[in-house]
Amino acid sequence: MLRSRLIAAIAVLGLLAGCGGKLNPKNWFGRSKQEQMQTKPKDPHQLVARIVSLRVDRTPGGAIIRAVGLPERQGYFEATLKPLNDEKPVKGVLTYEFRLLPPEGPTDIGPSHSREVLVGRFVSKQTLQGVRVIKVVGQNNRRSVRR
Repeated sequence: MLRSRLIAAIAVLGLLAGCGGKLNPKNWFGRSKQEQMQTKPKDPHQLVARIVSLRVDRTPGGAIIRAVGLPERQGYFEATLKPLNDEKPVKGVLTYEFRLLPPEGPTDIGPSHSREVLVGRFVSKQTLQGVRVIKVVGQNNRRSVRR
């Protein structure tokens, strides 16, 4: 009788060992693995200091948003109107940030007309559905136009 119990105990232990220890609550999820994190690089574009003007011109397929910004000093470049909210209107307002890259070294301040930067962006009819206001945001002010 003792011999049959010993054989049964060994068989049960062998069976459990064959399960890979899945019955042990401490190792139900297995070993951890290292994964590489994909981080977005920080956008070096800065908000323009001030929005000077904003205009929206109709086109056959939608509209062109044109904005003039005034950075703090000369040399800013690569201007863009960056859409907020995945370019979806929030309560009828479509919002963009006027962003540009700063110069790498020191530059003159210069007169305001020599620092002005013009940027444009095409917006399709589909994107404009439900939009009553287009707003462009700068560091120190914002401008908007209504339909």
